[in-house]
Amino acid sequence: MSMTYNDAGCEEATINSFWMPGNYHSTVKRVEEGHHICNDIIACFQERAKIEKQYSLQMEEWMRKWRPLVNGSSMYGTLLKAWQAFMTATDRLSEFHVEIQKSLVADDSEKIQKWQKDMYHKKIFGGFKEAYEIESGFYKAQKPWAKKLKKLNKVKRVFHKISKKEHLATVRENNIKGSKDVTPEKQKKAQEEREKYTQEMEKVKQRYQKALDDLNRYNPRYMEEMESVFDLSQQFEQKRIAFFKQAFLSIHRHLDITNNESAKVIYGDLLQTISSVSEQEDLKWWRSQRGPGMPMNWPQFEDWNPEKDRQIVKKKGKRETDKVTLRSITPTESR
Repeated sequence: MSMTYNDAGCEEATINSFWMPGNYHSTVKRVEEGHHICNDIIACFQERAKIEKQYSLQMEEWMRKWRPLVNGSSMYGTLLKAWQAFMTATDRLSEFHVEIQKSLVADDSEKIQKWQKDMYHKKIFGGFKEAYEIESGFYKAQKPWAKKLKKLNKVKRVFHKISKKEHLATVRENNIKGSKDVTPEKQKKAQEEREKYTQEMEKVKQRYQKALDDLNRYNPRYMEEMESVFDLSQQFEQKRIAFFKQAFLSIHRHLDITNNESAKVIYGDLLQTISSVSEQEDLKWWRSQRGPGMPMNWPQFEDWNPEKDRQIVKKKGKRETDKVTLRSITPTESR
C-alpha cells in the first residue's frame, strides 16, 4: 500500500515526538544552554558598558575643545548663557553615562553572574549537575518503555516480512490455480507454501499484538514518569525566564534616559536656560556695556594743575627707570 501525504506527516510527527527514545535531549540541552546564555548576556551588556564609557570620554573631549571657544566668543548675554548651558549639560551627561556604565557592570552583570553561580553547579567531569539530574530522570523513565518499543519494532519487522511472503505465495497460488499448464502436484505445493506462510503470519501476528498490548499497558506509567521529569525541567526554566525578565528590566531602567530623573533634570535645566534667552535683555546689556548706554566723561575745560602735572612726570620717570632696569639685566658680550 502506498503511503499517503497524511500518513507521511503522522510518521514524521511520531519520529520527532518528545515521547520517542532520546528525543528528550533537546530539553536537557536547554538547561546547559541556559548557562551559556548567561555568559552571552553578560558579554553583550559589558560591551554596551564600554560604549557608554567611550561616549562619556568623547563628550569630555568635545567639551575641552569647545568650552574655551564658547567662553571666548563674541556671543553675550542670555544667548551666551544658553550656549554655555550646553557645555554644562554635556558635562553632567558625561558623568551620567559613566554611572550607566558602572550600573551595567557592577549591578546588572554581577547580579547575573551571581545568579548563574547559584543556579548552575559544574560536575567534576564536565557538564552541570542540574542537566545531569534531568537527563538521568528522563533515561530512567524511558528505559523500560524503550525496551518494550524495541521488542515491538523487532516483532513488527518479522510480521511485515512474513506478511510479504504470505502475500507473494497467495499471488502465486492464485496465478497457477486452474492453469492447464501446471500439474496438480505444483498447485498443491503452492497451496501448501501459502498455508505455511499463513500459519507463520498468524503466529507472528499474535506475538506482535501481544507486544503492542504490553507497550500500551505501560504507556500511562511511562507518560506520568516522563511528564514528572519534564515538569522539573520546566520549573528550572521558569526560574531562568523570570530572572532574565527582571534582569532585562533592570538594564532597561539603567539605559532608558527618557525616564531617568537625573537626565530629566539635566535636560530640564538646559531647556530652562534656553527658554530664558531674552533678546530685549541682551540688547539692553549691549547698549549699556558696548553702546550709547555706556558711561562717558564728556570733555570739559580744565585748568592747569601743577600738582597733577608733577604726578604725571613722576609716573613717566618711574616707567623710564623700569625700562633701564630691564635693559641692565641683558647680558653683554665680553670683548
